[in-house]
Parts: sequence; structure tokens; C-alpha cells
Amino acid sequence: MAAIVIASRNEHKIEEIRRLLAGLDVDVLSLKDYPDAPEVDEDGAAFQDNALKKARVIARFTGLTALADDSGLEVDSLGGQPGVRSARFAGETASDAENNRKLLRCLAEVPSEERQAQFRCVIALVSRTGAESLVEGTCQGVIIEEERGSGGFGYDPLFLLPHLGKTFAELSMEEKNELSHRGKALQQVLPIVQEWLEQGLI
Repeated sequence: MAAIVIASRNEHKIEEIRRLLAGLDVDVLSLKDYPDAPEVDEDGAAFQDNALKKARVIARFTGLTALADDSGLEVDSLGGQPGVRSARFAGETASDAENNRKLLRCLAEVPSEERQAQFRCVIALVSRTGAESLVEGTCQGVIIEEERGSGGFGYDPLFLLPHLGKTFAELSMEEKNELSHRGKALQQVLPIVQEWLEQGLI
């Protein structure tokens, strides 16, 4: 069977992507299947730089088609921060809780009507034959003043969808996959993967 390697060790992210690719006739692996895979330094200035770099490195290492995403939170009143530094906002080895605490500190003096933010996800696909494709998805919301919900990961408990009155951490996996930045990007990935399968590129 054809295979795609998710260029991630993040269990939450792997599960989200696996669910969204479940309908395709393709074996979905991850870096957990390749413990010796190199760590990729995400030193790009933009999400697409990091996503492409990861996908190229893992495609070369595994000899398989690689899917890599780089995603993060962009807060308007912080000039788009934390952006590409979202996972490392409070330090190189920061936990989700530490990143969330720093975000709340940064927004402590910002009124609720000025706490607009968006999640952005860029996904890079690099086939085992060298073909490349980039897609992007975004989701608009606001940052609330204290965490709500027990699902999700990262900044999800602070990211409120005003039209639902729920944070990402209060949504079911199915709801989140339909509405999230990663879900929207992956919906664009599906026809690309299908086309590549038909062309024998995967």
C-alpha cells in the first residue's frame, strides 16, 4: 500500500491528521515509526518555510511521501505573535501551560474587544518523487482571559470561537476537525493526495 509519513512526533497532531486522512487508500505513518529520523530545526521566518523544510528532510530520510505542517497562533494586538514561535513562546522547551500563562500575561492589559486572533496552519506535501505542494488554512477567534475546556492542546483552552461561544478545548474532535485551521488545510490536502495516488507519485 502507498504510504505517507506525518513529519511529527506530536501525538495530538498525528491523531488529528490520521482522522482526516482515514478515507484515503494510504498507510499513514509518523515519526514515531522512525525513531532515528533527524530533528529538523524550525528556523524559518514563516510557517511555509518550516513546513517545506520538514517535509523535504523527512521525504529524503524515509524515501516516502511526507506531510508536514507548521501552525501557530497569531494575535492581532501582539503584532502577530507568537506566530512561528507559538510552540516555543515561553522558551525552547516550554510546556503548553507555560505558553498559555505567558500569552495571558502579554494580554493582561488588553481589553476583551481587542483580543482578536487567528490560528494559521500551512501544510507541505513532498512526494517520494520530489513533487511539492503547499496549502493553508486559518480560523478566526478571540483570546479569553482564563482557560476553558479539557480537550485539544496548545492554546486551545484560550481560543474562543465567538459564533459558538466555545473554546477549541470545548469542542468534540469532529467539531474541531471541521472548523480548525488544520482541518481546513487538510481538506485541501485530500484531493492532492488522491491525485498523486492516481499518478503513482506516492
